[in-house]
Amino acid sequence: MPISLPLRRLWTLDKFAYSLRVFIAFSGALLFSGLMGDVGLVIPLFLGIIACALSETDDSWQGRLQALLVTLICFASASFVVQWLFPWPWLFAVGLAISTFILIMLGAIGQRYATIASGTLILSIYSMINIEQHGGVDEDVASRQLLLLAGAAWYGLISILWCALFSRQPVKQSMARVYKALGEFLILKSALFEPVRGVDLEARRVALARQNGKVVDALNQAKEMIFRRLEGQRGSRKLNRYLQIYFIAQDIHERASSTHYPYSALTEAFFHHDVLFRCQRLLDQQGRACRQLAKSLLLNRPFGHEQSEQALADLRASIHNLSEQGKPEWRPLMHPLNALADNLTILEAQIASAHNPDTADNRLDSSLYDRSPSSALEAWKRVQLNLTLGSPTFRHAVRLSTALLVGYGLLQWLDPEQGFWILLTTLFVCRPNFATTRRFLSQRILGTVLGLIAGWASISLFPQASIQSMIAVAAGVCFFANRERHYVIATASITLLVLCSFNQVGDGFNLIWPRLFDTLIGSLIAGLAVFFILPDWQGRKLYREAANVLNNHRRYLDEIVHQYEEGKQDDLAYRLARRNAHNADAALSTLLTNMLHEPGHYRKQDADNGLRFLVLSNTLLSHLSALGAHRHRLADDEDDAALVPLAKRISELLEQLAEQLNKRQPVTPLADQVNDLLMQLEQNASDSSEKKAVDEKAQEENEKAVTLYRPIQSQLRLIAAQLGPLGDAANRLTDVPAENHHEASPTA
Repeated sequence: MPISLPLRRLWTLDKFAYSLRVFIAFSGALLFSGLMGDVGLVIPLFLGIIACALSETDDSWQGRLQALLVTLICFASASFVVQWLFPWPWLFAVGLAISTFILIMLGAIGQRYATIASGTLILSIYSMINIEQHGGVDEDVASRQLLLLAGAAWYGLISILWCALFSRQPVKQSMARVYKALGEFLILKSALFEPVRGVDLEARRVALARQNGKVVDALNQAKEMIFRRLEGQRGSRKLNRYLQIYFIAQDIHERASSTHYPYSALTEAFFHHDVLFRCQRLLDQQGRACRQLAKSLLLNRPFGHEQSEQALADLRASIHNLSEQGKPEWRPLMHPLNALADNLTILEAQIASAHNPDTADNRLDSSLYDRSPSSALEAWKRVQLNLTLGSPTFRHAVRLSTALLVGYGLLQWLDPEQGFWILLTTLFVCRPNFATTRRFLSQRILGTVLGLIAGWASISLFPQASIQSMIAVAAGVCFFANRERHYVIATASITLLVLCSFNQVGDGFNLIWPRLFDTLIGSLIAGLAVFFILPDWQGRKLYREAANVLNNHRRYLDEIVHQYEEGKQDDLAYRLARRNAHNADAALSTLLTNMLHEPGHYRKQDADNGLRFLVLSNTLLSHLSALGAHRHRLADDEDDAALVPLAKRISELLEQLAEQLNKRQPVTPLADQVNDLLMQLEQNASDSSEKKAVDEKAQEENEKAVTLYRPIQSQLRLIAAQLGPLGDAANRLTDVPAENHHEASPTA
């Protein structure tokens, strides 16, 4: 029993299963080479295992079987084409450039295709290394190439069996990542309620926007995992449970993203009261509850959220104390404060239901959107759409093809020892944008140096072949455990594996300097390529990404308005519009992060303008989320029904703003139109208050009517007030002087 909990915790680590599969594959290959009495078999088997593991896609076991067959076909084609063209450098160079371009362009179809294509490129270069190691093409080259495929097939078989036996574990881990990210989001959101003057709220909003991007990424990954396993298994009770947990996470995200009232106004009004501290503590405790929920899902342990429940009760008591004091200056803010408390109450109930959601499934539409192509024709159309200089995929395909061609030319000219490591380094380091390439370049060089030092020490201190083989296996496992989060350690590990493995069939010491020089040359080629060959500077497309954000926010607003007209329903159209709005916001945040790592000359101060736009767009999204959280069908005689045309007018202004921004045209000043909208919203509120006062004919009710809070009217007013600042921020992104462009004065 004492050892069971640590083992269960180890099992919950997302990289543990991956690393264990690799360990089994490497150990099997090592055992096979020992039984055959030929240690030279280890290297091609190891290289095949590595290539297949890097090409692994997340699927059901049936989907993984299909992906493995496609992967093996691609691997076989690539390895034998390399074998056939290897003796003719000119033909080889042409084939290398064309095949690289085609494989990268296949990534435009979808992530699954991009993963397999990348693995195929890696195996192609492994084939070159395998041939070069034996002095070129000889009578045994075909058998050595088959060993590469055997290693890939061996790992693929382990992967399929593992997926069939433990198909739910990746889904459970993905949902835990979602709730952990939501927990961090709520904790960051709680900082906005801190009633302290002089804090940098914009910096906190930027941090919140970036965390929102992580939540969106986690939700997207979880959705894809669930979707691929639901195909043909709709009746599975466990899968449907995870589907409901996913839907609850989406609802939590919407409510957590919502903003019901400007926090600065609440801070000023209740600066000397504890109510905002209560709000902050409640959100913080709900964030911690989400993190605890993530652990409970992984370990199958009971879930408790008593701390957040108590914090909610304390908040209610604090609001009740405010009401009893009856200060006139607080009266207009009591209804927004109660609305905020109501939202947090529902959020608390959603967190409580997420651990066991089976009894709460009342959704009419539980379908998920399939982003994969439905036919070969659609796949080809996706590739065609990316055959343009404006496509990042096309630019990367041209860039990487040229870089590998240059590397091959240098290899033929300089004829270095183990020269194909140059191409492998270029392939791993050259990324679609400058910021990512720069990060991988420095980490690759540092990791290689550390790995060479560790390798030199290992083969010096442990000359026994058996110990070096075990070190190689351990290094291979370490590579896969760290390749996504700790690339320096991963690079050092794979370098250690190379030295220990190659030392079995030759002199590993002779590989140290060639490996270092090849890494430096390959990294230099990748760095120059991303800088000079169709560079994808993020600042040049900032305005287009900002326009995409506004377009998706507009579509989200349209779906919300539609639900107010037809009734609340969490159907696919609504969920897709909501997810696309958050995806666009996250994409803008990622672009700005990459942009900050580019040379200053190419940023041109756009990063500061972009961050300002990100804060405003994220604020707009928070008000849209609040509007969506309150959605219900409006009756024809309901006062809020008159707000629908105003909401549609806001949508039209967002569309106009997005269109002008996308064309990089001067943005039409929105001050007059926004002020007109705000006046109509205020007039609607006044008319409603007068009507209520007349109908009730009571002084007490009349006093309440003066401060009547209507969530729809309030959120539309806050959304409309954002249009002016958004127009001003958009104008800065178009590089057009914003003369005579004034912001509309917020009246909220």
